[in-house]
This record gives sequence, structure tokens and C-alpha cells, in this order.
Amino acid sequence: MAEQHPADSVRSLVIVGSGISGLSAAVYAARAQLAPLVIEGSEPGGQLTLTSEVENYPGFEDPILGVDLVERMKKQAARFGAQYRSDDVVRVDLSQRPFTITLGRGGPVRAHALIVASGARARLLGLPGESELFGRGLSSCATCDGAFFKDRVVAVVGGGDSAMEEATFLTRYAKKIYVIHRRKELRASRILADRARSKSTIEFVWNTRVTAIHTENSLVSGLTLEDLETHETKELPLDGLFLAIGHIPNTEWLGDQLPTDDAGYLLAEAGTSETSIPGVFVAGDVADRIYQQAVTAAGTGCIAALDAEEYLAEHDLA
Repeated sequence: MAEQHPADSVRSLVIVGSGISGLSAAVYAARAQLAPLVIEGSEPGGQLTLTSEVENYPGFEDPILGVDLVERMKKQAARFGAQYRSDDVVRVDLSQRPFTITLGRGGPVRAHALIVASGARARLLGLPGESELFGRGLSSCATCDGAFFKDRVVAVVGGGDSAMEEATFLTRYAKKIYVIHRRKELRASRILADRARSKSTIEFVWNTRVTAIHTENSLVSGLTLEDLETHETKELPLDGLFLAIGHIPNTEWLGDQLPTDDAGYLLAEAGTSETSIPGVFVAGDVADRIYQQAVTAAGTGCIAALDAEEYLAEHDLA
């Protein structure tokens, strides 16, 4: 549904981000008759659209494609009055009310309340064609995609807690897991490192970096590895590659107007979606450095919408 309001009008609520958290917020806000405007961003649907099949979202007995799940939620929110704008947020001014959201192509949008649901993107290795391989053997979420690699050979890149958790989880499915790390020792906590070391199907590849990802029929089929001490290279055939070198919250457009933790994730008041600025709320992976699952994103989207609804009603701005 196209956005109908004139550019200089003030919206009750704007939601930045069209992933699961943003769309869940849109469903709840639209049912509350707030007519939310969702700014979809340059990657509509968020990280879930990079996943082929989703098997762990409640309510679906059979797997559903990530893009189909996103599209269903988008239509659901639109049925209640949510509106969408295909554009990127360049910056936002939270110092004055109403808030002003500047878009890349359209005119500015003003809003009494704002839900930040702009998500986080996986940190990449920086190799050619890498981003196009997500959902084709490349993943940044073992919990999401591990089951697709039953009895296969996979690799996990990273040496921190996330990498150890990913590798350990994958032992439930894969017959062999290589953990590729640039250093001689892990950065992970001892308990997680020891747990990974205890698994017979995990093999550590030290002092090594990935220099190329190979494909066959557009699917990941192997890696080229370089030993950082000897600079010798070797080929490693495999079926899947999991990146566990961190995520980057999509907060550039906010500047330094909202507080973050040491990794750049937005901070909310305990037990709520409220930020340090009244009327600004957060949802999804942009504020979640731990779980980063579709269902947890949906839950925080619901919380943000309910908090925004209460704020607007309390200040007679709905």
C-alpha cells in the first residue's frame, strides 16, 4: 500500500526497518489504528530474506521460504493499515519534536514516535561474490540453517564465543566441522572452547585465513586457505560455510544520538523497548547481540509497538 500522506504532515509512528521485528511492530501498531509508516530500506525484509527455508518459526508445520514469510507479514500489516515506503533513511533528527526522518530519495518525514528496527548485518570476509552466496551454502546462523547440512562437511570461520557456539551446534547435523581461525589460540571463553574441543567431529585450523570461496552450480563447494605463517595455500572441499566473526548493527543513520554498548548495539531500558529519548523505541537485531532469531525479533517488535502505543496515548499524540 503506497504512502498517502503529504510530505509535510506528521505521522503518529514511523518504523525504520522491514525485517521481522519491523513488520511485527507494524502489525501491532496498525491494529491499534496508528497507521504506521514502514521505511523499508535498501534490503527489504532484512536478514531473513537471505535464508532459503525457515523451519523454526512457530506456526509452520512445513518449511517456508524466508522471503515468503516476510511477504505474508507485510500483507498482514497492510491489511490493518500499515503503509510502506521503499527508501533509505539517511539521517534522523531526534533533538526536536516531532522527529524528522530524512530519506535518500523522498522528502523528509516527521513523526511523534519512532521504532528503530533497522537490524544488523553479518560481518563478511570481504571476498568477491561473498554476499550473493547467502542461502546457497553460506550462512551466519547455525541455529537457522544447520539442519540443512545433515551429514555434510562444513566450516566455521571465527575464534570467539559465537564461533564455538556455532561449531558445537553444528555437531548435531554435520559429519565434519572445520573451525578456521586467524590466530594460534581462541578468543572464546574457556568453557565454550573446551566444549568445542571435546567434540570429535570438530577440527581446528590455526593461523589460517580464507582467501577464496569456490562454487559449483552456484552453491558453496570449497575454500582456498592460506597459512599466515608459511603463506602456503591449500584447497578445502566442503558443503557449507558459516561466518561467526560478528555482526554490525545498522545504526549509521542515527549518528551518536542514542546510547550503544561496546559492540554498537542500541541500548533499551530494562524490560522495555524504550531508549534514552522518550518516543524512540528499539526492536530486533539492532539491539540484540545474543539471540538474533526471527521469533525473538518478532517478540521485540510487538513490545516496541505496545510501548509506542502507550507513549502516544499518554501524550495524546495517537
